[in-house]
Amino acid sequence: MADEAEAVRLANDSDYGLVGTVVSGDAKRARAVCRRLRTGVTWYNSEQIPLVQASWGGFKHSGIGRELGPWGLAGYLEVKHIIGPVLD
Repeated sequence: MADEAEAVRLANDSDYGLVGTVVSGDAKRARAVCRRLRTGVTWYNSEQIPLVQASWGGFKHSGIGRELGPWGLAGYLEVKHIIGPVLD
């Protein structure tokens, strides 16, 4: 691999984008690469542990929305507005 830009291009050159992992001795650089990856979840320098408090879902053909956390709950809710006179 020639450089970081090529690595990001190769990683993003996919029809899918569920998860990704970046390993680097430079945490700031790893976070910058994570932001450039088209994945729903990206870990850097850590174990691949899904957190139930955070959303789970991918980009592109990886998934049809988000699960877990408030994003997953939103799919089961319906919004209802009740409007009446300003002064009842």
